[in-house]
Amino acid sequence: MPELPEVETVVRDLRKHGLVNAVIRGADVRWPRTVAGLAPAAFAKALAGQRITGVSRRAKYIVLALGSGQRLLVHLRMTGKLRFAAEGERPGPHDHVVLAFEDGRRLVFNDTRKFGRFRLLAPQEDPLRALGPEPLEDAFTPALLRERLRGRKRQIKPLLLDQTLVAGLGNIYVDEALWQAKIHPERRADTLTAAETRRLHQAIREVLQRAVDNSGTTLGDGEANFYSVAGHRGRNADALKVFRRDGLPCPRCGTVLARTVVGQRGTHFCPRCQQPPT
Repeated sequence: MPELPEVETVVRDLRKHGLVNAVIRGADVRWPRTVAGLAPAAFAKALAGQRITGVSRRAKYIVLALGSGQRLLVHLRMTGKLRFAAEGERPGPHDHVVLAFEDGRRLVFNDTRKFGRFRLLAPQEDPLRALGPEPLEDAFTPALLRERLRGRKRQIKPLLLDQTLVAGLGNIYVDEALWQAKIHPERRADTLTAAETRRLHQAIREVLQRAVDNSGTTLGDGEANFYSVAGHRGRNADALKVFRRDGLPCPRCGTVLARTVVGQRGTHFCPRCQQPPT
C-alpha cells in the first residue's frame, strides 16, 4: 500500500531519527526471502561496519547510501514498516530484518505479508534508472506529462500506475487525481486534450503534496496499515475524496460514487463528474 507520500514520510522520519551517519554493526535476517540477491550471512557481512551517508526516496523505494558507494534499497510493498526497537524489545513474528547500529539502536523491518524487499546494490548498479520522473519535482511539467502520454492507447488509470511513466503513484492517489481532474479512469491516454492533461498534471501534484503534508494515508486500524517510523498514523484519510468512498455522495456534485475494476485494480470514481469514454 505505501505510495510516494507514505515512503516520503518514512524517509523524513529516518532522517529526523539521525540515521544519517549511523554505523551499522550487524544485520539479523529472520526471513531470508526479504533480502534479494544475497544469502542472509553474506548480506550481514556486507553491511557490517558501513556508515549510512544519506537517506532518500526514489519512487516507492527508500534509498540508503553507504560509505562504500553501495546503496541499500528498501521496498515496503504492501505492508512493510520500519521502526526503532525499544530497549530490551525482542523481535516479533513479523519482524524480518533487524539492523543493529554501533550507537545501540536497532532498526526493525516488520512485514505482515512478507512482500517487502531489501536489495544491496553495487556502486555501478542502477535498477531505478528506468523509472519515470518524480511528480513533485520541478522537471515534471504539463508538457512533459503530455509528451509521455502521447500516442499511448492504454487506459489512463493503469498507465499512471506504471512506474516507468510517472514514479511513485499507486491506487489511492491515481483515483484521487483522476477525480480531481474530472477524467474517467477508463479513458484512453491518447484521447486526453491539452487542457485535460494540464488538469491531470496539477491534480497529481496537489493530491501527492497534500498527502505528504499530512504524513501519508492510514486506512483502518489493522497491524498491516501504514504507520510512520515513530508509530504515528498518516492523517490524509480525511482528505480523500473518492478512494473507498463508493456509495457516498461525490463531494463535488453529490452523485453517488461508484466502484469498478480497471486493470485488475479496485477503482473509485464519480459517474457524473468523470464521464465514461464513448
